Amino acid sequence: MGLLWSMQPVPGSRTGLRLRKMDVLTPMVVHISVYSGHMTEGFSKQSPLATVVTERWYMAPGVCRIDIREHGVRGTLFLPPGPGPFPGVLDMWGGGGGLVEYRSCLLASQGFVSMALEYLSHDKNRTSDIDFKTYFEKAFRIVQEHPLVMKDRVALFGLSFGVSVALNLAAYSKVISPRCCVCISGSHVYPAKSIPDMIMKISEDGYKTRFDEEGCVVWKDIILPIPTDLGEKVDMGRIKCPLMLVVGEDDQNWATVESAKDIAQMMRPGNEHLLTILQYPDAGHLIEPPYTPHFRASNFIVPQTRQKVIMLWGGYPKPHADAQEDCWEKSLSFLRQHLYPSPDSVPKAKL
Repeated sequence: MGLLWSMQPVPGSRTGLRLRKMDVLTPMVVHISVYSGHMTEGFSKQSPLATVVTERWYMAPGVCRIDIREHGVRGTLFLPPGPGPFPGVLDMWGGGGGLVEYRSCLLASQGFVSMALEYLSHDKNRTSDIDFKTYFEKAFRIVQEHPLVMKDRVALFGLSFGVSVALNLAAYSKVISPRCCVCISGSHVYPAKSIPDMIMKISEDGYKTRFDEEGCVVWKDIILPIPTDLGEKVDMGRIKCPLMLVVGEDDQNWATVESAKDIAQMMRPGNEHLLTILQYPDAGHLIEPPYTPHFRASNFIVPQTRQKVIMLWGGYPKPHADAQEDCWEKSLSFLRQHLYPSPDSVPKAKL
């Protein structure tokens, strides 16, 4: 799969590009060509010796995609093929906002009812109107109450800002009880009262922003040093479900390594047995499904100002690719372990 995870933008392309699959109903079509000699650019002007076209599907045959516009909640629900019942997952991406579906449909292809949730809208007014607790609790209940879902076996899956949401819900919600949580590249700093409050807090600490030698934005220091005041972070002692933290040690966007250490220390007195930490040397912030090309930096719209910047995510191609592959397999195993009643009830993957 090295031909895929090592892909880079064509020389001369706009800076800050990042390859993502936004329409999951169609495959990603990849042309693999062989040329004479070693080339780094000018491919379109040469005739290849041989070319093959391959398709990368994100939805397995039989997976059903459903638009959700219910009780003010926006998202996309993916149902696995078969009669069920299945475990459920509420899938939340990060500060880039919008509705990102490709991880959810991959989860459905692996036997989980999964809902990709939009909560940081590109419409600023919509984001401001979202009540933090009730919006996410409603979204969780939409998954939980679907007739194909095992009601007591629903997990939270978050990346970056989505980790803040997941940890706040797991610690403080009196309405929902996630069976387990997978949290990638996030932190427990900033207990959430509302999304605008969290964005405002990040903005207030924005003076700690750094820039690398190429002018890319580095946010890692914004939450450093990790506060000692319990009022400035999620009370991790309240977590009552199994929790997997995934950390890239070269994360330049957020202080995830330091956060993981503090989380482990906070959970040590009583609930450390619930915690699993996966740490990957030389991996960056954007730990995605396997074989997704690595981008050390890319375009990003800052939520509080709508300013377009080049954000430094960190990581190096080979170790980051290895982290994505290992993390995905271990995340699926973690979900199966805690969401399926018995090993015999886990369906074989369709993709």
